[in-house]
Amino acid sequence: MRWIVYLSLALCLTVLLCSWGFHAHRIINKSAVFTLPAPLAGFYKTHVNYISEHAVDPDKRRYADPQEGERHFIDMDAYGNNPFDSIPQRWQDAIDKITIDTLKAHGILPWQIYFSYTQLVNAFKEKNIKRILRISADLGHYIADAHSPLHTTKNYNGQLTGQEGIHAFWESRLPELYANGYNFFVGRAQYIDAPLSKAWKIIEHSFSLTDSILRIERQLSKEFSPDQKYIFENRNNILTRTHSKPYSKAYHLALSGMVERQMQSSIITLGSFWYSAWVDAGQPSL
Repeated sequence: MRWIVYLSLALCLTVLLCSWGFHAHRIINKSAVFTLPAPLAGFYKTHVNYISEHAVDPDKRRYADPQEGERHFIDMDAYGNNPFDSIPQRWQDAIDKITIDTLKAHGILPWQIYFSYTQLVNAFKEKNIKRILRISADLGHYIADAHSPLHTTKNYNGQLTGQEGIHAFWESRLPELYANGYNFFVGRAQYIDAPLSKAWKIIEHSFSLTDSILRIERQLSKEFSPDQKYIFENRNNILTRTHSKPYSKAYHLALSGMVERQMQSSIITLGSFWYSAWVDAGQPSL
């Protein structure tokens, strides 16, 4: 039975440290289905449960695939003061300038979005239903991660500024507490004519939010004592230290809707990537 305990710990740590959290990823994938126009909407609605449940597969693979981790982030601040001017957007150009080992060490998230996109185009062309669904779910995960600002910085968990735990606080704790009150009716998916450029624009916007996320929490922390900030909750039969509801509420209000806006953007962007891949594949009948 020991392996079950280890697996529970691993999954718990995945939720707390690696991503938006299972709840938010599933919401994003599911909601994106309802942005799609006909006839693509019918296909995705038929498989909405798969798309939602498998939204977290990339996080689960991190423990089995040593190359999976690098697909979930990119440390933009590892590339100097003007990283978006210094990093080539095209993968081969970036390899030629920076080397593949350096790129992988600091994460390849925008390129992974584009790789998954091209894979989805090919799956649509082949009318391979299993591949379409698997890649669609994975693409949703990577696009959601790109909308999480702490996936774009070396200080991903506040470890460089004495704010350890802020990663799970911002993208797991807050959605768990407040996502049920968010508005996820975000309009219709639109065709994206430059998917790689779009991926980079997402990263650039997310990176621009990192300073606010850290600064607001640092200021708020001065108003709460440690016993007011933290509580212990039971997660997957494991007693876990997490941020209290009063502190979470104060932080959520201070962020002025940032988490909701990033989730909304994830949803409409994901639907648009699915739709664009289908269009680029020739709009096959499914």
